Amino acid sequence: MRLVIGPVVIVRAAPHLWTDAPLHMTLGPATVTGSGLLLFAGLWTPVAGAVALIEISQILRVDEDPLVCLLSAVIAGGLAMLGSGRWSVDARLFGWKRIEPPGARTRSRVG
Repeated sequence: MRLVIGPVVIVRAAPHLWTDAPLHMTLGPATVTGSGLLLFAGLWTPVAGAVALIEISQILRVDEDPLVCLLSAVIAGGLAMLGSGRWSVDARLFGWKRIEPPGARTRSRVG
């Protein structure tokens, strides 16, 4: 998921960085582009999940394609809750966490 949503967010926000807009108009796309890069790499995934909030705010500001914003927000929010996965920078730096239900190791197989 992160390999899909990262480039989508970057491709949608990057063209706004190359305009001659004032700084306050460029901060939003710069934040989205940075978060998209973090999502793509799998680094600081819960922090990079802020893309979800930014995409929701773009829906409320009547963006030209609200369905793409909604899809990006849902996937980025899901990634922020699930984590980046086994093949990510987060997994290399902090270890891959696996949650097992209580008593899963004490059960033995019969048969």
